[in-house]
Amino acid sequence: MVGALIFLFSCNVEEECGYQPSELPEKVNIEIERLESEILGIREKETLIHFTDNNPLITEVFLRRAEYPNDSIFYHDLLSRFKNPHIDSLRKEIEVTFGDLTWLENELEEAFTLMKYYYPDTKIPRVQTVATGFDYDMLVSDTLIIIGLDFYMGEGAKYRPQGIYNYILKRYQQRFIVPSIMLLYGISPERNVYKKEDNSILAEMVSYGKAFYFSKRVLPCTPDSTIIWYSSEEMDGLEENSPLVWAHFLEKNLLWETSHLVKRKYLDERPKTYEIGEKCPPRIATWVGWEIVKKLMNDHPEITLQELMAMEDAKTLFEKSRYKPDF
Repeated sequence: MVGALIFLFSCNVEEECGYQPSELPEKVNIEIERLESEILGIREKETLIHFTDNNPLITEVFLRRAEYPNDSIFYHDLLSRFKNPHIDSLRKEIEVTFGDLTWLENELEEAFTLMKYYYPDTKIPRVQTVATGFDYDMLVSDTLIIIGLDFYMGEGAKYRPQGIYNYILKRYQQRFIVPSIMLLYGISPERNVYKKEDNSILAEMVSYGKAFYFSKRVLPCTPDSTIIWYSSEEMDGLEENSPLVWAHFLEKNLLWETSHLVKRKYLDERPKTYEIGEKCPPRIATWVGWEIVKKLMNDHPEITLQELMAMEDAKTLFEKSRYKPDF
């Protein structure tokens, strides 16, 4: 994993990645606070109480405190979990899989350095890693990022999250951690402005399209397929068949559709978008939204990333893009 990473600032971004800011700010520094071994090593009630008292957000979100009727049951159930002999095996597998996390610090530093270029007021968040026995995957805010490493050990891991469909589970791999974080930053309404009264599928398509475009700008060396959680084969198929996908949207008059049930078929997680074809990947409307945004930005290089993200009218953005794949 570490050897496969591209160190952004030692390569020619223009040639390798397609985006090259004229002048970057000073590279940010991120140090990850690792808490997974501390959590998984808890064996005594007093130690557990001390940890939960000092980490209220992890306690509420990752350990799901609100789901327990009282502290006694909460502490009893957690101690039973952490005393399970499989927990030591999980902890060792996390250590082997992720190493010292230098690679993750580098990826985050590169992304936040670019985010600070586009958004100079960006505050660099604290970053923590945890493992709680597959309770929660990730929490992202402007001040704190918490990553559940146990979710991201990949397909060959002995332990995997339970109760998750395989077509969703495949995104829980190391290479998707930072793109997932940056997508959440790109979706945030503080950056990604949209008309709340617009209930059309086009509004959601464009909003996701802007978020993916934002992610690619701060992760320029990351493949598009990783940004959007598709396989390289799915991306190749979409590039080849984009006119057919677009024809479907036009024939069904989908852009202005407001029906929740119809929109979910094209925006939500599913094995495939069967309405278009057996090989059409899920969330296809979000990919089309990204293509619309790419077309706009390719044709209008004068538009800055901040200006793009502040465009709240999806219809105006779409019309200005003049998106129409070649048939």
